[in-house]
Amino acid sequence: MSSSIRRWVETDTGHRVPNHKSKCRHFHGHRYRWEAELEGEVVQEEGVSEEGMLIDFGDVSSILEEHIHDVVDHAFVVYERDEEAIEVLSGLSSDHRTVVVPFIPTAENLAKWAFEQVSPHIYSSYGNKLRLSAMHVRETPKSWASWHPPTQ
Repeated sequence: MSSSIRRWVETDTGHRVPNHKSKCRHFHGHRYRWEAELEGEVVQEEGVSEEGMLIDFGDVSSILEEHIHDVVDHAFVVYERDEEAIEVLSGLSSDHRTVVVPFIPTAENLAKWAFEQVSPHIYSSYGNKLRLSAMHVRETPKSWASWHPPTQ
């Protein structure tokens, strides 16, 4: 039997969807919530720090901070083929945080991107089959996207 846990981090991040039919084609930002969902077996090894857990929530927080928060917080995420946005952003000072990505930065695509950033850093030394099962990205209080790896 497996258990699951979730841990999240929030960022203030800008983006645009250049070919969108309405206002999302304009520069704007969101208070994103990046939520990692992990599955595995509870650690049974007696006396270890993670006994009774899948993984320490603090360890998950550290991974999310380093690989999501510190990359996109107070940054503008831009599609590599959005020449108009790249031109505008290149005129800003050198300390402006621009993150160029090979996809249109929709919530759906950002959820997959976040999964790819976080997944390699989720591991356990206790054989409890720990894995990142999904990334959930909240773009607004009413709008979420999730990405799960394909089933094997």
